[in-house]
Amino acid sequence: MQYQAVFFDFDYTLGDCTPAIVAGFRYAFERMGWPEPGYDQVRHTVGFTLEDGYTALTGDAAAENRARFRELYTEKAGPMQVETAQLCPGALELLTALSRAGVPAGVVSTKRSDTLKAILEARGALGLLASVTGGDQVNKPKPDPEGLLAAIAAQGLTPEQVLYCGDTTIDAQTAQGAGAHFCAVLNGTTGAEDFLAARLPCEHIAPDLWDLKQWLGLN
Repeated sequence: MQYQAVFFDFDYTLGDCTPAIVAGFRYAFERMGWPEPGYDQVRHTVGFTLEDGYTALTGDAAAENRARFRELYTEKAGPMQVETAQLCPGALELLTALSRAGVPAGVVSTKRSDTLKAILEARGALGLLASVTGGDQVNKPKPDPEGLLAAIAAQGLTPEQVLYCGDTTIDAQTAQGAGAHFCAVLNGTTGAEDFLAARLPCEHIAPDLWDLKQWLGLN
C-alpha cells in the first residue's frame, strides 16, 4: 500500500441511491411544472450539485427556482435515501480491508453529511471511516478541492500521500486540483473511455470495487 489514506466519492463510487434520487427529481419536476425526467437523464446528473443537475435538465438557471428544486427534492428524496440506498458490491469489504490495514478511509461527496452518515451507519460502514465530508460543509462544491483538502489536512497528511477514488471526471478534476492521486471507479455512468478522453491524471481505472481492493494490494 503506497497511500497513507484513501478517500472516496459516495454516489456510484461506494453507494447507489438511484431510486431516491430519481424519485426526488420527478417529485420536484412535477410540482414545478416540468416534464418528468427520464431515469437515465437523472442518473447522468449524479456527481453534480442538485442545483446544477436541475439546470442541466431544464436549462433554467434562475436562483430562486434552483433553490426551490432543492427544497422539493429533499422533501421527497431525503427520507428515501436512508431506506433505499445500497452500498456498491465490494464496498464493505474494501473499507474493512483498509481498516484492517490501518489505512484511514474517508468520504468526500456533494451529498449532505447528515444523509451520508445516516446511510453509512444503516449499512454498517460508518465505523470503518475516519471522516465524512459532505457538500454542506464546504463553500465551493467539487471539482473545487476544498472538501478533499480539508479531509486530507484533518488526517495530518499532504495531498501527494493520498488516493481519491470517484466515478466521474468531476472527481478526477477534484483530485487534480488538490494534488492528490486519483483512481476511477466504473460503478456509474462514466466509462473508461470518458476518463481517457478527459486526459486527467489517473493512476488506475477500476471496473469495480473488488478490482480496486486487489489493485491496492489489500487482503
